[in-house]
Amino acid sequence: MASPRRILLLVAAILVQAHRSDQTLPLVINTWAFTNATLRAHQWLVVGESGPIDALVEGCSVCEREQCDGTVGYGGSPDENGETTLDAMIMDGSTMNIGAVAAMRDVKHAAAVARHVLENTKHTLLVGDRATEFAVQMGFKRESLETERSKEMWEEWKNNHCQPNFWQNVIPSPSMSCGPYEPISGNAIPQNHWTSNELNEDNHAPTFNRFNHDTIGMIVIDAEGHVVAGTSTNGARNKIPGRVGDSPIPGSGAYADSSVGAAAATGDGDIMMRFMPSLLAVEGLRRGLSPMQAGETALARIAVHYPNFVGGIVVASSDGQYGAACHGMDEFPYSVAEGSKDTEVVVKKVKCRAKRG
Repeated sequence: MASPRRILLLVAAILVQAHRSDQTLPLVINTWAFTNATLRAHQWLVVGESGPIDALVEGCSVCEREQCDGTVGYGGSPDENGETTLDAMIMDGSTMNIGAVAAMRDVKHAAAVARHVLENTKHTLLVGDRATEFAVQMGFKRESLETERSKEMWEEWKNNHCQPNFWQNVIPSPSMSCGPYEPISGNAIPQNHWTSNELNEDNHAPTFNRFNHDTIGMIVIDAEGHVVAGTSTNGARNKIPGRVGDSPIPGSGAYADSSVGAAAATGDGDIMMRFMPSLLAVEGLRRGLSPMQAGETALARIAVHYPNFVGGIVVASSDGQYGAACHGMDEFPYSVAEGSKDTEVVVKKVKCRAKRG
């Protein structure tokens, strides 16, 4: 039988834990200083009967409507054909169920469509025109994602000889031509081409930053510790049509497990998706790492192979602790709203471990 002193210590520990959860949960955290999205999601948790999935969809939808940094929602990041396509994902960390769409055309509400994949199908990911058809069947309106600004961006790119672009080992040279291209034959000498390891060594290389290659990645945890995570993006500007990055890929763009926590990533998706950084970060939490340590460890795995990649990650444990990590930038801003009352959104910044030279 436990001694009275041990019982008192256990009760005290429980009270401290309960107090800490009351102070920090519910929690909303997302990539970049997208404060309107953070506030909207937190309000949906605090006011009314909305659950964390409702809050997540509402928050991401704010960025889709406001075209956050031109990298989320309609009218941004036109591909080589001048078309904007959308990616989004939602993961429920209590059921481990996921709904996602990728390369979706002609429907503005990507996060909401991803929710329908989650709730109205037994699938995980729908893509392209078929994702659009599914959205229309679910009651969404088919409408152009093009804007005057997206047309201007595409025309400027075409007038600049289609620079920068994402082609390599093709002829004619992608550093001087818009194509069409064909592969270099096996006996030909490979051309000089950019890689994500050489982003600063080639004037024709795509420049990755928050204004042309980004995502809103959001984590929502309600007062009961129900953890969800999700993403929404229009992908990389000037991408080859059909390209899908990390955002709608479970474990890459985001991952959630209510028994541990969640993570959401942003940045050079073509590189980051090869390493599943969000899953790595959540598994870091499972091993006892702090949220910041878990994020740093996940990004360090990528940096071994791609020391110049650009990316950031936000991580939160199910009890409301959180942190962030980044690579290839000076610093990485992220926004947080926490607690059970109306609160202001706080933009925090973390210094990056490595900086592009």
